[in-house]
Amino acid sequence: MLHNQIPRRLRPDAEAPALPTKQKPRSSLSRRNFLAAVACGLAAPSIVPISVLGRNGTVPPSERIIMAGLGIGGRGSGVLGWMLPEKDVQFVAVCDAKKAQREAVKRMIDNHYGTQDCQVYRDIRDFLARRTDIDALLIATGDRWHALASVMAMRAGKDVYSEKPSSMTVAEGQAVVETARRYGRIYQTGTQRLSEANFTFANELLRLGRLGKVHTVRAHIAPWDAAEMRHDWLPAQPEPSRDEVDWDQWLGPCPWRPYNASYVSGGWRGHYDFHTSCIGEWGAHTFAQCQVAIGAADTSAIEYQYVNNAFGEGMVTRFANGIQMVLQKEGWRGSCGVRYEGTEGWVSVADGYSKPDVSDPAMMADFKKLVQDYMARTQRPMSHVRDYFNCIKSRRLTVANPVMMHRSMTTVHAANICMWLKRDMKYDPVKEEFINDPEANRLRSRAMREPWIF
Repeated sequence: MLHNQIPRRLRPDAEAPALPTKQKPRSSLSRRNFLAAVACGLAAPSIVPISVLGRNGTVPPSERIIMAGLGIGGRGSGVLGWMLPEKDVQFVAVCDAKKAQREAVKRMIDNHYGTQDCQVYRDIRDFLARRTDIDALLIATGDRWHALASVMAMRAGKDVYSEKPSSMTVAEGQAVVETARRYGRIYQTGTQRLSEANFTFANELLRLGRLGKVHTVRAHIAPWDAAEMRHDWLPAQPEPSRDEVDWDQWLGPCPWRPYNASYVSGGWRGHYDFHTSCIGEWGAHTFAQCQVAIGAADTSAIEYQYVNNAFGEGMVTRFANGIQMVLQKEGWRGSCGVRYEGTEGWVSVADGYSKPDVSDPAMMADFKKLVQDYMARTQRPMSHVRDYFNCIKSRRLTVANPVMMHRSMTTVHAANICMWLKRDMKYDPVKEEFINDPEANRLRSRAMREPWIF
């Protein structure tokens, strides 16, 4: 049962039928005519759609997860494409600061259902206030909005699936964790490789000791942009109408900047105001993957060694359990790769691999068994969105829960800060602060522009 486990017909926020303001006049229908009408009613069959009854594989409305999308662009459309076929999910609305984008997503949703029912909204505040019927939200804005939108949605009683990187700062990650805990909301960050067979197999090899004592893991970082990002801004251009692009809302909590069309078409990447650098771009995935594998999903790296290059290539981070994680641009045949190295072997995998690379081909003999055993042991599907929907119903933590997101993103942020300040540093994951480094500690948060604040 969804929406705080209360059927929609019993929810306190559901619309009640209007009460009559005065007594209606007595009907002049005679007893004979009344009996004739009843007879006709009994003879005429009531036609109820099969979908309402939940037959032929359909899910009755009371058991559907009612969803909406926020900021659904290219990446978000891909996730939406994974979610729409789920029979117990129904998308009913989309909110976006850009008119063209919200209309494009409306067409995608309406075409899927064969209706014209998807509603569109420009302002997230108006949207959350009006749509009390919505159970869950897919958030796929740019990086700058992920944490704030998640907090706003969870405070409004929504469960959240947020694309990554799911925080811009350590403080933002803390806010997401605290809000999910306080309001009892389900949250999944979009590190979908935690729900893919190839990556799961690699993690299981490590967990079961098949690699021996693991000493090093390697995390892929994006081979474009840089760790040091731009602090200037693009030239001002005439601002479009608020309906076409709500520029104030597009900026959200970021500092005010003059409008430039390049920003809203993806040109925000590489700018400090809006981005988490080449380290955050793929590290949001690969750091999470590595930390889950080595049993560090609830902590962060404690040491960061500065490297004198533009990307953080080769930076060594170390966890309290002694395992080091190395940031690496090359070494895989696809994106978002990880490699785990132990005393008895190694495994490496990235997007596009038909099967993981391993030091010993004999390791692959148990591929299916290890994945199936993982699914049986954890009750997790090999589908990231399905895990999210299952957890909405069961109210258990997702595989990519708020704490895992925050702790792995803290490692991302600390690695960025190490590169920005150009020196080695140490971090205390219990106190969540850098050790004896006030300058680094100031970079754990950023000022948020009103009214877009927590």
